[in-house]
Amino acid sequence: MTDQRSAPPTVYDVASAAGVSIATVSRVLRTPDAVREGTRDRVQAAIRSLGYVPSGTARALAGRRTGVVGLLLPGFDVVPDERPDLVTDGGVRIVDDRRHVTQPSSSNLYFDEVLRGAEVEAWQRGLALMVAAGRGSSRDVIVNDVAGRVDGLAVMARTVPDDLLEHVARRVPVVVLADDGRSHGFDSVSVDNVAGMRTLAEHVIGRLGIRSGIAYLAGPVDSPDDLERAAGFRQALADHGVPASDVTTVHGDFGRVRARELATDLFSGAVPRAVVCSNDQSALGVLDAAAALGIRVPEDVVVTGFDGIDAGRFSTPRLTTVHQPMGELGRAAVRAVVDRLAEPDGPPRAVRLPVEVLLRESCPPALGA
Repeated sequence: MTDQRSAPPTVYDVASAAGVSIATVSRVLRTPDAVREGTRDRVQAAIRSLGYVPSGTARALAGRRTGVVGLLLPGFDVVPDERPDLVTDGGVRIVDDRRHVTQPSSSNLYFDEVLRGAEVEAWQRGLALMVAAGRGSSRDVIVNDVAGRVDGLAVMARTVPDDLLEHVARRVPVVVLADDGRSHGFDSVSVDNVAGMRTLAEHVIGRLGIRSGIAYLAGPVDSPDDLERAAGFRQALADHGVPASDVTTVHGDFGRVRARELATDLFSGAVPRAVVCSNDQSALGVLDAAAALGIRVPEDVVVTGFDGIDAGRFSTPRLTTVHQPMGELGRAAVRAVVDRLAEPDGPPRAVRLPVEVLLRESCPPALGA
């Protein structure tokens, strides 16, 4: 039987219906503000009337570009939350969540903001965003598969090894997010972790006068962000003559659940006067532990974080933190990819975004405030 469906409309059909050239149709689709309003309206009316959808494949063949930017985030080695007792025909399950058993992945809130920013910037530039998440044994396959489908790739630092990025960079431009400067040869976008943590720690030590009984809750030992924040913390200690050996340091995983466990152990002895955390999720875990044990914040212990996720604005008490522009980090990464595509042979560029210290109730401007 013959297929009675008509062929999809082409750019030539749109140009004919609007009485313009195909070059004008292309300009309306790519840079509409560069086309006179009357002409633009005719072309757009023809597009709507015909039901025309631009072909990404055709554009890629014509311009040797896909119009897609890749974003690679860590996490595809995370095991899905599978429960064999769940049924597939509806129903309700009751979960005792008093110990945060359904807590999301430690970095999701941060990565959500980065992703949202990248999506906005890509959309405003008429680009599509391809997102892959992961690290682990399959990373070579995933990275190479993504790299073969995009014009450029933004990668969160330490998601894949530098040698693999160097291999990918021979194919497409690579931009590294949250880099500490060790990924030589790549464009990078990061925030001022050192200055942010140093300023916050100086407030705790200098402004509040807490020079003893300080605990530092660090993140993973291979995190570039954590290394920079720890450096800023040590600088503040040195500025005020506080020996680093006097500080109790414990390493978490940037997650709230693990931080609660570590803080519970920490509070089992003499309660520290201050707990400075390398990220907000860890600080929220410390607040959880303090609340469960009847330890008052900030009267008994002050608590600080780093990132500025929304959850810190709604915690009890509200969390003092260093706010980094997470959404802007994603936007700047997409801009860096686009800039590199326009200037492929220029030297590597490093963009460092500013941060701000937000003093809230968990560590106020002054004790008793």
